[in-house]
Amino acid sequence: MQEKQDQPLKSSPGKAHPALKAFMCGSLSGTCSTLLFQPLDLVKTRLQTLHSNMQPGSARVGMVTVFLSVVRTEKLIGLWKGVSPSFVRTIPGVGIYFSTYYSLKQHYFLEQGPGAMESVLLGAGARTVAGVCMLPVTVIKTRFESGRYNYVSVAGALRSVCQTEGPRALFSGLTATLLRDAPFSGLYVMFYSQGKNTLPQEISTSPYAALANFSCGILAGVLASLVTQPADVVKTHVQVSPHLYRRTADAVRYIYNEHGFQGFFRGGVPRSLRRTMIAAMAWTVYEQLMARMGLKS
Repeated sequence: MQEKQDQPLKSSPGKAHPALKAFMCGSLSGTCSTLLFQPLDLVKTRLQTLHSNMQPGSARVGMVTVFLSVVRTEKLIGLWKGVSPSFVRTIPGVGIYFSTYYSLKQHYFLEQGPGAMESVLLGAGARTVAGVCMLPVTVIKTRFESGRYNYVSVAGALRSVCQTEGPRALFSGLTATLLRDAPFSGLYVMFYSQGKNTLPQEISTSPYAALANFSCGILAGVLASLVTQPADVVKTHVQVSPHLYRRTADAVRYIYNEHGFQGFFRGGVPRSLRRTMIAAMAWTVYEQLMARMGLKS
C-alpha cells in the first residue's frame, strides 16, 4: 500500500514539457553533427579570411591546400580548433532552434502541416530567435577558427573582446548573420519538408525512413547553401575584422571591388558540405529522438 502511495511522487523524464523535449533532442543532435563536421567549418573560415593576406594576381588557394596547411602547421587536432565555442553555441543554440520550431508548429499548424511558404516562415522565425540569442558565441567561434587571434578559452575570448572592443563587438555581423541563417533555415525546412512529402508511403514507414529523410536533408542543404553563400562570406568578413567595416554594406563593397562577384562564393564548397551534412544529420537525429519520445516533430 505504501508503495502505491509513493508512486505519484516519482518524477519521470517522459513527463517533461514537449518543448523541453524538443530542446534536449535538438541539443543532442546538434552536438553530434558539430563534432563530426567541425573541420569543414574551420577550412571554410580560413578560406574566406585568406584574401587579406594575398597579393593581387597570386595563385588561387583551394580547400585541399588549406586543409593540408592546417594539418602540417597545427597537427590533426588543429582541424578542431574552435570546437569549444562551437559546442557552447550548438548545445543551447540548436536546442533553442528546435524548441522554437516545435512550439511555433504546434501553435499554428496543429490541425494540418504547413505549406511551402509557411515552412519558410517557420524555419526562418526559429533561426532568427536562436541566431540573436547565440550571436556573441558565434562571433567568438568565427575568430577562433580564423587563426588571427590567440584566444585560449571561450571565457577569455569574451573577456578580451569586451575589454578591447566593447560589448557591441559581440554583436558584429548581426545583419549578415540573419540574412544568411534565416533564409537558409527557411529554405532548408521548405525543401526538406517538400522532399519528404514526395516520398512514397511505403518508404516513409519502412526501416529505411531515416536514410530517406537524410537524403532529403542533403538535397535541401545543397540548395539552401547555394542561395545563402554570399551572406556567409560577408558575415565572416564583418566578424573577423569589425574595425574595417562600419556597416555590412562596406564589407559587400570591399569584397566586390577586390574579388568581383566570385568573391561572394569563396569557401562555398566546404561550407556547403558542412552545412548540408550538419543540417541533414541534425534533423534526422532530432526526428528519430522525438519519435522515440512519442512526439511528432
